[in-house]
Order: sequence, then structure tokens, then C-alpha cells
Amino acid sequence: MTLSSDKELNGIDNPSFVGEDGSHSCSLPDHAAPGPGEGGGTGHGSSKLAYTVTEVPPWYLCILLGIQHFLTAMGGLVAIPLILSKELCLQHDLLTQSHLISTIFFVSGICTLLQVLFGVRLPIIQGGTFAFLTPTLAMLSLPKWKCPAWTQNATLVNVSSPEFIEVWQTRMREVQGAIIVASCFQIFVGFSGLIGFLMRFIGPLTIAPTITLVALPLFDSAGDEAGQHWGIAFMTIAFIVLFSQYLKDVPVPLPSYQRGKKCHFSPVYLFQIFPVLLGLSLSWLLCYVLTVTDVLPADSTVYGHLARTDTRGDVLSQAPWFRLPYPGQWGVPTVSLAGIFGILAGVISSMLESVGDYYACARLSGAPPPPKHAISRGIGVEGIGCLLAGAWGTGNGTTSYSENVGALGITKVGSRMVIIAGACAMLLSGIFGKVGAMLASIPTPVIGGMFLVMFGVITAVGISNLQYTDMNSSRNIFIFGFSVFTGLTVPNWASKNSTLLETGIIQLDQVIQVLLTTGMFVGGLLGFILDNTIPGTQEERGLLAWKNSHKGEADNSQLVSKVYDLPFGIGTKYCAASWFRYLPACPKRLPVSKRMDELQAAGQESSVKASSEQHSKIGADTRI
Repeated sequence: MTLSSDKELNGIDNPSFVGEDGSHSCSLPDHAAPGPGEGGGTGHGSSKLAYTVTEVPPWYLCILLGIQHFLTAMGGLVAIPLILSKELCLQHDLLTQSHLISTIFFVSGICTLLQVLFGVRLPIIQGGTFAFLTPTLAMLSLPKWKCPAWTQNATLVNVSSPEFIEVWQTRMREVQGAIIVASCFQIFVGFSGLIGFLMRFIGPLTIAPTITLVALPLFDSAGDEAGQHWGIAFMTIAFIVLFSQYLKDVPVPLPSYQRGKKCHFSPVYLFQIFPVLLGLSLSWLLCYVLTVTDVLPADSTVYGHLARTDTRGDVLSQAPWFRLPYPGQWGVPTVSLAGIFGILAGVISSMLESVGDYYACARLSGAPPPPKHAISRGIGVEGIGCLLAGAWGTGNGTTSYSENVGALGITKVGSRMVIIAGACAMLLSGIFGKVGAMLASIPTPVIGGMFLVMFGVITAVGISNLQYTDMNSSRNIFIFGFSVFTGLTVPNWASKNSTLLETGIIQLDQVIQVLLTTGMFVGGLLGFILDNTIPGTQEERGLLAWKNSHKGEADNSQLVSKVYDLPFGIGTKYCAASWFRYLPACPKRLPVSKRMDELQAAGQESSVKASSEQHSKIGADTRI
């Protein structure tokens, strides 16, 4: 996870990408994409990106930068299974935890490929989402799904016994079923074009409390993990903060090869790109040294024992070298209304966050702002990704990763092919079982330190949406403050007084319990209702600034077509039926006359005859 500021995303030079003439192509564009006279977004021109969205870097750069994107997303991908493991009664089954990590790697790779090839078609990573985590934990806290007391005692747990396997797999199947059904709603909203209609009523005062309440309720989980050894946890935090905030502008010279210069050293901003990975690795290494020297207690009853690296070390030897995750690996999913309604709150939050990520990704990759059909298709493909995640049994859904969008601004490489290489790295890591086992063996307080930083950043990201609103307005202060505080108070009360909410209908009781114990649902719903009913101007509510921030310069249809049209000639050479253009998720073909006007306005020296002859070819068979 990259913890970068706006300054980092808008001006840090990366000397590792140097032209053959010695010039640096590193500064970000002032607008979304270069004009047609600059090569239609494919040249380096004024964009100063090393590679734009439609360009293909050398194969070795694709591999290296793809692995970098995978490593950037790894913190969030690993955190989700580790948080879920306790509520799934798996805290003492490290081998199954490693299988869950491998599964989420594998599914994230599949979903990323689908999104880049057939979804919004921007260089954006897909992975697990914390928006699904909160309602999932609320569902698993129902009396029906609370873990038996014997599963909390490591001496009583036999991880290979059928009884224990049934205990955690029934819970996982319940989560899977809820995610699969809720994902159908996201698929409908995306491919029907309904996302555009919903965005009319959803502004910063709805999004801010929703995202903020994704992370705030997780303070208990983060505290429990870090509290196993606060010294180790704070050391992990210190490393991450040191690398991400204090050393972010310090380049590290690394050997590189370039034609003309042969072997030489190029400065690379490693601390800025991998702060979490470096922090975890150093803390893990120090825990290993303290374990070998017996500084950390070997007695399991003594405080600090879980900071030892050998408490989880057996999982690495037990894990298979190769294991292929498959749909239904934990059994046939089951469905309950309570789980579905809870996960729906996470789906809505995830969709809102992804729309913002699309615009940011387009700006940083040298692409024009995404048109409505690309956004609809992206949300629909994310829904398909959630469906696949439910079928495979990750215990979570998928969404766009904001931290990887930030990495585009750091590396100045916006090529789709790099993300495809990163997706392949995820697939291979999901198949290679030792990778998941190694990550599952990270000492507990090290994980807790990482959680404190990650959840803090997610909370701040939610609050940062208020920058679009007038926070001198008592109306806006009331809406945000009341929504967040109620989103913390009501779930806390509902979890302690569940008997007072009983109606006599078990299914209805479960729905009410899950919704009222999901803070992001309570806070987001209050923010939505109050923002749309309390009188306020568009400027005061932040809707004008919100819309303007998601607008870019009008780009010609050829550039939009080149970036966002479907690949392999779908919709142009193939499947080009007349009704195809009426689908909300499909590109709209412009009349020939309008295309010629655009060409003339752009100053391109092409005749009307040539433009007419190429009408059927415009937007055809986009390169991957």
C-alpha cells in the first residue's frame, strides 16, 4: 500500500525512465490526455509519461512493473483473510489461512484481467475490499455463527478433524452465498447503466461517512493484533511511517541497463513505492532475530509469545508447493437474507469508490476521462468479479485498488500491458502454495501494526471527500458529524441488545441485526437521506466541485474509441449488430459527419474521402 500525498502524485520525477536522448519523460500531464496533434495519446509528447495506456513497454519492464503493482496491492490482499480468519474460527488453522490467501491472489488475478481487457479497460488492479469486510463480520457475529468455545483453544483444535472442517466451512459457505447474490445487483447496476442515475443523488456527504465507517469499527481487531506485543507493533508502524513519509523523496541507486549507457546506476524511489512491504519485512526479520536469541518468551502463556516467528512456522512446511484454487472448493454456497442485505451495503460503497478510481486512473495514465459506457462496463465487470470471488470462496468481493492508481503517478507508466503482467503474477502466486503459507506466518503484532496504519489511511480517505463541500456550513457539519457518530453508536448498542430487536420472525431478526450492526450502512444511509432532504445549494453540498473534479477536456472520439472500445474487434468487426449501440455498456458510434468535423478541428490533414472510407475501421480491434 502506497501512502502518498497529492504532491507525490503530481510532480515527483522518476529518473529510472530516461529517453535515448538523455531526456526525462516523467512529469504528469496538466490534463487527462494529449490532443490529437500529439499522437492521440500514444506518443510521449506533452504527456511526459514514460508509457501511456495504449503503449506497450519492453517485456522486461512489463514484468518488473507488473510485479511491483502486485506487491503494492499485497498488503490489502493479505490483510482481509487474516482478519476474517478469527470470525471463521480459523485463528489456529494456519494452513487454511494460507489457502485463503492463495485463493484471493488467484481470483484477484482473474478479475484484473477481466477488468483490463473487457471492463473499463484502464490500467487498474482488482482485489479484495474492506467495504465487504464490515458487513461480513457483522453477519458472522450473529448468535448462529459465533465460533464454539473449543475452537478458541489451540490444544482442543484438530484442524484435520471433520467436525472442525465443518465448523469453518459452513460459515464460509454462508459468506459465499451472500456475496454471490449481492454481486448480481452490482452486475445489474453496471450493465443497465443505472450507476449514472444513482450518482445524481450521491455526493461527498454520503460517500465520506460511508468510507470512514468502513475502517473505524475495525479498531478492536487492530488493537487485539497489535496488543500481542506493542513494542513490535510500534516498531512496524515506525518503519512504515519512516519509509512512506520521511524517506519518500530519497532515491536509492539501483543497477540498470540502457542502450548507449550500458550498465549504470539509476535512482529509484523504493521507499515511496514499497513502504508497507519494506516495513513488514524488516519487522519480520527482527522478530526472527529476537526468536533465535530467545529474547521473546517461548512460554505460550507469557505476554509477547505471539511475536515469535516459530509460533506460525510449521505452516510453511505443511503447505503444498502447488495448489490450484477452484470454484466450490469449500462446498456449495448457502444463502440467507441477513447476509445479502448486509453485503449490499458493501457493494454500494465499493461502486462509489471505484467510479472515483476510474477518473483518477484515466488522468494518471494519459487517457481521456472515461465515457459513461466504459464506467457502466467497469462496474458490471466488477460485479462479475465479486461473483467469481464468491464462487471461489475468498470470503470477500473485489474492487478497484486506489493504492495502485497512486502507483501510476509515481512510476509514470500507465500501460495496460503492465497491469496484465501484474495479474499474471497474482495468478502464479495463487497457484504457488508456499507464497500464501509464507505470508500467513507473519507474526501477529507485525500484522497489528500494519492494520493500525492501513485502517487509519482508509479512515482519512473517507474524510478527505469533504474537501469538495463547504465545511463552514453548519448544515454539512451536522450531516457528517451526526452520520459518523450514529454509525458508531447504533451498531454498538445493537450488538449488546440484540434481544430487544427480536420480532419473532427469525429471518427478519437476522436482517435487522446485520444492518444495524453494520456501521457503514447506518452512517451512509443517514448521510444519503439528510443530504438529499435538508435544503442546501449544489455548491454548498459539494456537488459542483465533485462533478467538476470528474470532468476532463473534451477529447475526440477516435482517442476515446482507441482507449475504451472493446478489444478483438468486438462491436466493430464482430458482434456489430445495429442494436449493439443501444446497450448502456457498449460504445456509441458517431456519425461520419461528426467524425470529419473532429478531424478538421484537430488540424489533421485527412480528406473527407479518406475519412469516409475509414469510417468502418475507426475504433476497430483495439490493441491490448
